[in-house]
Amino acid sequence: MAYDYEQFKKAVFSLTSIDLSAYKEKQMKRRIDTLIEKRKVDGYEKYVALLKSDKETFEEFVSYLTINVSEFYRNPEQWELLDKQIIPELISKFGKNLKIWSAACSTGDEPYSLVMALSRHIPLNQIKIKATDIDKQILEKAKTGLYNEKSIENVPDDFKKKYFTKIGPSYKISDEIKSRVEFSQHNLLKDTFPTGMHMIVCRNVLIYFTEEAKEEVFKKFNASLANKGVLFIGSTEQIINYKEIGYTRKNSFYYEKP
Repeated sequence: MAYDYEQFKKAVFSLTSIDLSAYKEKQMKRRIDTLIEKRKVDGYEKYVALLKSDKETFEEFVSYLTINVSEFYRNPEQWELLDKQIIPELISKFGKNLKIWSAACSTGDEPYSLVMALSRHIPLNQIKIKATDIDKQILEKAKTGLYNEKSIENVPDDFKKKYFTKIGPSYKISDEIKSRVEFSQHNLLKDTFPTGMHMIVCRNVLIYFTEEAKEEVFKKFNASLANKGVLFIGSTEQIINYKEIGYTRKNSFYYEKP
């Protein structure tokens, strides 16, 4: 009997440690079916066999599953609040050696934006961002640091001039900024979270998770934060039961661990 979607999910988990049950099924199934069609294979079972035997198909699959829509300074007004209020508050509470984690960092736009934002308040050589993502390929792209014009359109002009070099149609971020970010692979649904973080940034990723998985990750973020630490989420997200999980709300996108 051919695989059904439940069996496919189990096979994917054993191959990749990605738990498809934590994602909204209809949306995810549609994405996977498109990918199977593209590879011209018949059904889930044959596709799993291809994933096992063909490295390119496997990497394409992981990359396709992990949602990578990213840009620098996404929703600029939220970054302005970070600059004017959140960073100064964090420095007054914790000093300048801040422990910051960019979770599900995608192509690096977000952690690099954080380095630039922090550089207005802290010497560059004192900044260190921990950046993680489940997708190896995406992390390689992030380390390369090459972006299109649209990706960097919200970067403040002084940073654009100072930290980006035009190469053909693309823009390369400077080694000065790159060296302040440490990238590593991490699965939000499975791996251990770091502790004592002063700020965690995880934006526009959890919208793809089920409510249960989302709540679980928000709880883990809370445990990961130091007291008075801040979680910065995306403009399409909200933590409805934030009080029960252990946050106070600073505004729509910033939540504090009391």
